[in-house]
Amino acid sequence: MDMDRNKDRRMESEMQSVVAAVLEDYKLGRDIDNTKELFQLPQKEKIIDIIEKMLRIVFPGYHRDQAYKSYNVNHNLSLLLEDIAFNLTKQIEIVLRRTQEKENEEDYKIEAQDITLAFLKTIPKIREYIDTDLQAAYDGDPAAYSKDEVILAYPGIQAIAINRIAHELFLLSVPLIPRIMTEYAHSITGIDIHPGATIGKYFFIDHGTGIVVGETTVIGNHVKIYQGVTLGALSTRGGQKLRNKRRHPTIEDNVTIYAGASILGGDTVVGADSVVGSNVFITKSIEPGTRVSIKNQELQYKVGSGKVEKKEKDIFGQDESCLY
Repeated sequence: MDMDRNKDRRMESEMQSVVAAVLEDYKLGRDIDNTKELFQLPQKEKIIDIIEKMLRIVFPGYHRDQAYKSYNVNHNLSLLLEDIAFNLTKQIEIVLRRTQEKENEEDYKIEAQDITLAFLKTIPKIREYIDTDLQAAYDGDPAAYSKDEVILAYPGIQAIAINRIAHELFLLSVPLIPRIMTEYAHSITGIDIHPGATIGKYFFIDHGTGIVVGETTVIGNHVKIYQGVTLGALSTRGGQKLRNKRRHPTIEDNVTIYAGASILGGDTVVGADSVVGSNVFITKSIEPGTRVSIKNQELQYKVGSGKVEKKEKDIFGQDESCLY
């Protein structure tokens, strides 16, 4: 018993020294510290809640609160909008206070309210675009047996929907919050689309895992991309000096980009009606109507521990269906 008590005292003493050491480290004022402004950061859980409520508005009846036994569109919409308006205004006010200096304290709240109202007025536009994305997913995937399946089960449509919500806030120059939204989508879908990316109608992401779409990417209408595609920067060695400069490619209308392809650079344009094959690496513009694929690879077949019995050219790239 005495031995156990001594161990407890030793542990308590050691823990006190650890606490003291960490507190001393806090005094160094590292960039990872925010101990003096605990209540001046946006709350991720509130922002995620705003996303969930926005999805209920975008997809009425699909993302509804199961606690309610009945569903009245008018009543439900009024409650959702009121809740979003209140919480979004508070979160925007917080980020404005961190990024701006105003003489009048009330001006932060007024600007936050104005931004929130402007955002809420874009809901019909957001729904219009997402409706085309749903159609593109259903039309483009023979494995989709219904639009219900796409809405409820496809990570691509979820990532696109959240991105379109975040993009409208990005266009209103809201700091930080749009990025929190899209990184939340990234965490649950594996699809990383920066809220600054400009994306046209009928955008279809198939499978989606590992897709990266950079901040200054411009995507036209009727574009389809598969898992593992990167629309990225050619180089980020310039760091913060490259901020607000075009770093990512332009993808014109009716382009299909297959799995694992990388298209890089702010001057790179993929012309309309082009097809980019799997695992292709592109850093220069391509003309409209171009089909890009890797030269046929040689396959080797080896049975057990014996010698290679067969060699043949891989036929991928001969037909568009083989690129998938």
